[in-house]
Amino acid sequence: MTSTQTAAPYLNPRAAQWRTSATTACALGLHRSMTGYAPTTLRELPGLARELGVGRVVVKDESDRLGLPAFKILGASWAVCRVVARRIDLPAAHLTVESLRAALDAAGSPELTVVTATDGNHGRAVARMASMLGLRARVYIPRGVGESAVRAIEAEGAPVLPGGPTYDDAVATAAASATGPDQLLVQDTSWPGYEEVPRWIVEGYTTLFAEADEQLAALGAHGADLVACPVGVGALAHAMVEHYRGTTRGGAALLTVEPRTADCVAQSLKAGEPVTVDTSAPTVMAGLNCGTPCGIGWPALRAGVSAAVSVTEDECRRAVADLQELGQDSGPCGAASLAGVRELLATPGAREELGLDGDSTVLLISTEGLSANPLPAA
Repeated sequence: MTSTQTAAPYLNPRAAQWRTSATTACALGLHRSMTGYAPTTLRELPGLARELGVGRVVVKDESDRLGLPAFKILGASWAVCRVVARRIDLPAAHLTVESLRAALDAAGSPELTVVTATDGNHGRAVARMASMLGLRARVYIPRGVGESAVRAIEAEGAPVLPGGPTYDDAVATAAASATGPDQLLVQDTSWPGYEEVPRWIVEGYTTLFAEADEQLAALGAHGADLVACPVGVGALAHAMVEHYRGTTRGGAALLTVEPRTADCVAQSLKAGEPVTVDTSAPTVMAGLNCGTPCGIGWPALRAGVSAAVSVTEDECRRAVADLQELGQDSGPCGAASLAGVRELLATPGAREELGLDGDSTVLLISTEGLSANPLPAA
């Protein structure tokens, strides 16, 4: 189904009672084996708490994750390693980067190429992992990806190739090019027949939320009451739902945030089925400019997301500037979380429907630093 953009928020307070039955493998061991691993900062911003009328606002700062300025390496590392391990028949149990490199050496260092499509950070992360493992990479991009993002991917040693007008076109181009057993497609969205690798990417992202739980506990907080997550195809939001809707966790309200021009998840939630939106209009939130929700995540998003909003370019720019003034390095995609919470909490009745009040803790997921996606001039 194809649709056109809309701005009205989506609310589903019943989502807090839903529990997932999915089992998610833990990628944290692999991440801890990577040079430079440390939990990213959880930063408290009391000025925003006062503005929003809540008890606490904390930001999970992904501006420096394993040496890259965005969270994507969490999913890319786990998925690339799982794909390569399967290709050389290495058991996935206790997988580390060093064990995989040793196994590749023992296998005669086969000339494997990791292939993906990206609108920025995912492609750079895949290229970084390929380089770490001594493999080749090839990255396809849609029209509109900024020159700085292209240069960053190329600096990881991967050629960047045109994939077509939109992100969906680039995904199709990458998939069609990855022929033969030594061409390993690592894509962060799914379609019928291509579902296992995107699930591994989702598993990799859960490290972010596990860290946030531990950090909130260290601050003396009971946990997050509202979690705001930027959305492209929805893989990170899928990880958010699987984490917070686990059977042993509480019923936090979960918010997805998208550009007004690319709100495929919000529109799908309203329609009750996946829809595709036209993403030909440019957005400063380039990493979120995706037109179709990831298929494997749709059932969890439909059941487990409490609210969905889309934000304008001006609202996003304001959020970037406000966070920078508070010392928080957030690019447009990362700052979308704040813009989305502002939009949600300004909606009449939303606080009451979602059980939010002056004591609530709001967790903003800031997925990238400004260097990952520089803000274009207005």
